[in-house]
Amino acid sequence: MNEPSLTESRPTAVALAARGVTKRFPGVLANDNVEFEVRAGEVHALLGENGSGKTTLCKVFTGLYRADAGHVEIAGRPVDLHSPADVHARGVFMVHQHFSLVERMTVAENVMLGWRRGSRFWFDRRAAEREVAELATLHGLPVDPATLIGELSMGERQRVEILKALCRGAKVLILDEPTTVLTPQEAEGLFESLRRLAEAGSAVVFISHKLHEVLSVCDRVSVLRRGVMTGTVDLREQRAVDTRELARMMVGREIELGRREREELVDPHADPVLELSELTVTGDHGNAVLDSVTLDVHAGEVLGVAGVAGNGQRELADAIAGLRPLAAGTVTVAGKPLRAGSPLAAIAGGVAFVPEDRFGVGLAPGMTVAENMVLKSFRSGRFSAGPFVRRRRVVVHTEEQLDGYELRGGPASVVGKLSGGNAQKVLLAREMSGEPKVLVIAAPTRGLDVAATETVRELIARAAEAGTAVVMISEDLDEVLDVSDRVAVMCGGRVTGVLPAAGADVEEIGLLMMGHTADPAGPAGTPAPADPAVASARAERTA
Repeated sequence: MNEPSLTESRPTAVALAARGVTKRFPGVLANDNVEFEVRAGEVHALLGENGSGKTTLCKVFTGLYRADAGHVEIAGRPVDLHSPADVHARGVFMVHQHFSLVERMTVAENVMLGWRRGSRFWFDRRAAEREVAELATLHGLPVDPATLIGELSMGERQRVEILKALCRGAKVLILDEPTTVLTPQEAEGLFESLRRLAEAGSAVVFISHKLHEVLSVCDRVSVLRRGVMTGTVDLREQRAVDTRELARMMVGREIELGRREREELVDPHADPVLELSELTVTGDHGNAVLDSVTLDVHAGEVLGVAGVAGNGQRELADAIAGLRPLAAGTVTVAGKPLRAGSPLAAIAGGVAFVPEDRFGVGLAPGMTVAENMVLKSFRSGRFSAGPFVRRRRVVVHTEEQLDGYELRGGPASVVGKLSGGNAQKVLLAREMSGEPKVLVIAAPTRGLDVAATETVRELIARAAEAGTAVVMISEDLDEVLDVSDRVAVMCGGRVTGVLPAAGADVEEIGLLMMGHTADPAGPAGTPAPADPAVASARAERTA
């Protein structure tokens, strides 16, 4: 199949462009003579695998890097950018996936923070709130300017980040993975806002690994592969383009996307392997970050846990793995209750854990792949003799366990230098090497490209097929629905519903993620517990 060709130029004004941009690092050609342009009035997707050069190109656009060859054009004119301030002065802003907001300050205060116009030396709160309210109404970004950031949903916080840029005169917005922490309803609201911005003449660069979203909201798509621009597709003219074709452009081969059907492996009459009964975990402020959570998982089953970040998913994973003490409740594996708050008891009971923070919690970045593979077992007689580690045995064990994982790098590779996908493979190989009864895996493909995502999902399915009970926690709802057998939805530290993944209603799940309960007898619309620190700050402001 031939690559889609570059579409012909249209008369619409070019808002931002790369003209022959080349950027080199020692041993790496990150951008190779890249041609890219986004026009006023369009939403333009920039796609590519991790390491394809997207981040480097964006850093050139935002003044953090200087191109070694070629140049950047803004509003049709070549510019010499020395800093982000130069870029902002020309109306180009980037909204990162990790928000830079102060939770104890209001929306208006965050929008105006670090920015002063004219000769004012004081902050006029009422004037700022009026200005933000008018801007929010104009661009279809509804948010109360007087509300504290800590009381907003993730979707509302995303709007505040965009308002910060618009208030400073943004004509070009670069959005990096903007829907990562949004519910389906919030994502659709964001798409409507982006369309309105484009209709008003703004230019939007949309960076995402969620290809169905790209097809939904974008006008054109450009794809980088290994630093080279492989093509640009006009979706308004080439309606036949689908997610499979975009994935092929990104990686150069066919990728299996979407839900994978597999044989029925779960015996509904068998006892669950993992049972969580009335789990309650208390947070730093004394509030219940997990509130009476009851779940069960059978052998060979993947239970997906969905929810917006910060609603108890991390605490749930930590509680099962023994990393957090329990205020109440029990964790039972294969009929045996585990000692609460003890990682050693969890490991001995057959629990494997792949945390969301791969390098900070799961792996030792400064050690080799082989050393990381035996971090939990190097004291056993198999790998040690007295105080000495039998390195040859460790290397052989590593090679055996990584067989079939398609790892780029051998046992002697330093883990900290691996890509996110390869680091995740090392973690999965280590955790599955002990043939666990339960696998808890959090954010399994966060930050991974489509090829690495495909591999990790296949490894999770392989674990379930081996009879492991899998708890997969992910903020990517599509991933949860594609990989899981059942979906448990969390909001405010509670489980608001459990339903089959096959044929699940995405809108219903979105409502559950916002606090509505599936059980009519339950407390419908239960909000997430308020942060006492935020409540205190608001009380002080009111006083």
